Amino acid sequence: MTPETPLLVGCDFSSAPTRRKPIVLARGTSKNGRVQLAKLECFESLDAFEAWLHQPAGWLGVFDFPFGLPRELVEHLGWPAAWPALMAHYAALSRADIRLAFAAFCNARPTGAKFAHRATDKPAGSSPSMKWINPPVAYMLHAGAPRLLAAGVHLPGLHDGDLSRIALEGYPGLLARE
Repeated sequence: MTPETPLLVGCDFSSAPTRRKPIVLARGTSKNGRVQLAKLECFESLDAFEAWLHQPAGWLGVFDFPFGLPRELVEHLGWPAAWPALMAHYAALSRADIRLAFAAFCNARPTGAKFAHRATDKPAGSSPSMKWINPPVAYMLHAGAPRLLAAGVHLPGLHDGDLSRIALEGYPGLLARE
């Protein structure tokens, strides 16, 4: 990766990738205000995706899964407030544990306000990061963000990692609507 032509990566993520629904990386470069697609890569397993994250090649990537949970939810559950500790705690939970904790939170709330939201959810038009079905973004967070942390990538405002590999949370739907 050179300063003139940085590798750009867009990731269409799946928390349970398969041959039929793989994790897809669109790789390209930007020059003179235009992005040129160079390659699509597909990963049929989380292990394959994780191996790609650990490669030393530099990139700036946008990933379509949440990087965090609503503060209200985290505080209610008594989970760690610092992002690296929160991700370590979250990664140690099973999907069943996540579903039970989030369902209990939702069941105690009034109709129409079941889910807690991050400040960015509504402006982005994204589902709440604690939602475990249709789409299962809570499981996407569970499968994705801890792997970014473990790979040592830089997550601005969350984790000071390798500045040659920078991960941003982003949503294609927001860009499409603009």
